[in-house]
Amino acid sequence: MNLFSLGLLTISVALVSGVLTGAVRGYATKWLLDLPNARSSHDVPTPRGGGLAVVLSFTLVAAGLYGLEQISFQLLMLVLGALPIAIIGFWDDHGHIPARWRLLVQVVSAVWALYWLGGMESVRVAGEVYDLGGLGSVFAVLLMVWLLNLFNFMDGIDGIAGIEVISVALSSCWLLVYQSPSFPGGADILLLTLAAAAGGFLFWNWPPAKIFMGDVGSAFVGFVLAVLALQTSSEGTLSLTVWLILLGTFFVDASVTLVRRMLSGQRWYEAHRSHAYQRAARRWASHKRVSLSVLAINLCWLLPWAFAAVRWPRLEPVLLACAYAPLIGLTLWLEAGKQGG
Repeated sequence: MNLFSLGLLTISVALVSGVLTGAVRGYATKWLLDLPNARSSHDVPTPRGGGLAVVLSFTLVAAGLYGLEQISFQLLMLVLGALPIAIIGFWDDHGHIPARWRLLVQVVSAVWALYWLGGMESVRVAGEVYDLGGLGSVFAVLLMVWLLNLFNFMDGIDGIAGIEVISVALSSCWLLVYQSPSFPGGADILLLTLAAAAGGFLFWNWPPAKIFMGDVGSAFVGFVLAVLALQTSSEGTLSLTVWLILLGTFFVDASVTLVRRMLSGQRWYEAHRSHAYQRAARRWASHKRVSLSVLAINLCWLLPWAFAAVRWPRLEPVLLACAYAPLIGLTLWLEAGKQGG
């Protein structure tokens, strides 16, 4: 696929996703209206479930790319594992599904992905390969489940989830291209497709949002990024450390908030609005400002550290710590996870 075809594909995916989001909005306005409550970050009733457009446009194009021999059967099977997660997420958008059933589907999808990855018995850190045996597979399943839920937790204000998907997908795509001259070569074109699909949705979700992503979209994109992270890590093109750096804004905010809520004896599994990004949105009275700040952090702070980790893999632990330190400080300064948020 030449660059012209690739550009045409990207624009087409974004347009299709945008049109589908508009169509979903017509349905969601009737059946999936999100009414503001004490834990909401929005003030007016807004439809949710717009992520269905991302799911449909990305999945259809992924199938087409396999038909055109642009991605492998393994990659197609990996991303198709996200469909059950999207289905139960869409069901949950209509009415609450008990967490145990959602978790069961998530674990089954993660095990499916692990099968197509051929297991995850070793991991590369700081340029060295460490044999983890069966624990590696357990770690991989937990990582996939955590990342998909992480996007669910962090999809709480206008624009933020779309911004995160686009910036992380494009950044990782660029790093893959930097690593290998053969472009597109598989995971990179899927990342570009995911970014384009999220871009079409973001047109409708940009503050003030006309529709929310919903569980159908947030869990789906989180899972797709997780399996592509594991796939590129297993083949040695991008290490997990690089992915953790790129996902730093979401990973740090969600993790610090969860740990703080657990340590303070709060019901950490209940809905809340005490994430750092939610507190920042209330402090600044602007979803747009927070979402643009996330974009700036991702591109101007985290991407350079991730690039450094690609160039000097032996320094990965140090680079990860340097990238995360100010983010942890910012999250604590914003009192993420503090009771009463």
